[in-house]
Amino acid sequence: MPTLERLRLSSVPMRAIHYDRQGAAHDVLEVGDLPAPVAGVGEVLVRVHRSGVNPSDVKNRTGFVSKMPFDRIIPHQDGAGVIESVGAGVSPDRVGQRVWIYEAQYGRAAGTAAEYVAVPSANAVSLPDATSFDVGASLGVPAMTAHRCLFADGNVRGRRVMVHGGAGAVGSAAVRLAKWAGAWVVATVRRPEQMEVVRRAGADLVLNLRQEDVAGNVTAATEGAGVDRIVDVDVVANGALDLTCLANGGAISAYSVGDRDTRVPVPVMPFMQVNGAVRFVYVYTMPASAKQAAIKDITDCLTAGAYHPEIGLILPLDRTADGHDAVETGAARGKVLIAVTDA
Repeated sequence: MPTLERLRLSSVPMRAIHYDRQGAAHDVLEVGDLPAPVAGVGEVLVRVHRSGVNPSDVKNRTGFVSKMPFDRIIPHQDGAGVIESVGAGVSPDRVGQRVWIYEAQYGRAAGTAAEYVAVPSANAVSLPDATSFDVGASLGVPAMTAHRCLFADGNVRGRRVMVHGGAGAVGSAAVRLAKWAGAWVVATVRRPEQMEVVRRAGADLVLNLRQEDVAGNVTAATEGAGVDRIVDVDVVANGALDLTCLANGGAISAYSVGDRDTRVPVPVMPFMQVNGAVRFVYVYTMPASAKQAAIKDITDCLTAGAYHPEIGLILPLDRTADGHDAVETGAARGKVLIAVTDA
């Protein structure tokens, strides 16, 4: 089994969250001093200011994704901070750059829930000067997932997009990116208090799945044409509705699942009749070209001042377990961040 000892470590201590076994957040997450990493070949060392908590971080901790791949794990894929040093093969001009980080812990033992993290240079993306570390740490998994769901089947300018779970991290990212790209957007929520969150994200039409005739409203709003893209947080529950709302030649992108063994029944003939497609999106294994396209568009969206994620909760490092609980239970209305060091 791989261990942290295989990482390049310094003798300098850093504060970090870690777990040595999987389980409930307050049972397994610990805060303490660990050796800081050193940038290896092709890597940069980032002093982390903000760390983002995602559902996938929770699923890794609980064992939903896989058993412990390392003896000890410092969690979290996303973050933002400043490059402090670089390894061999990386331009020294990168030192001092403000960056946002993605996939810090994917395939590695150490993520962003620590004062320092070493990541491949490509995984530390330049953060526009006007963009805060809070926003930077809110990109990564949500924004790149949303981008793939929206653009895997072509440009959305002039298209009609439906986003289920529009108040969630990925859903609100999809609304913002779709509006920036020139789409008309309808978003759904399940609770009345989420409607204003989605309106602030820019949705043209917000519908409550539990209280409104979503299909009828979408049909009326699109003059019977339906929507060209559907970004779905729960395709099992929404599948029949999606098919009713889908335009000819449209595509449904599903990016979340509540159970590893979930099966999605596909009514073949109805999908054939609308030339429809169902796409499954897993951000960590997206093609490299899709990741580069996402980074370019996210950067352009940030530069245009069009990306303002809803920040639901910011907690200090020693309350990371509370942050995990908030994500796991859906208690936070917006992105959950950990303030690792002063911004």
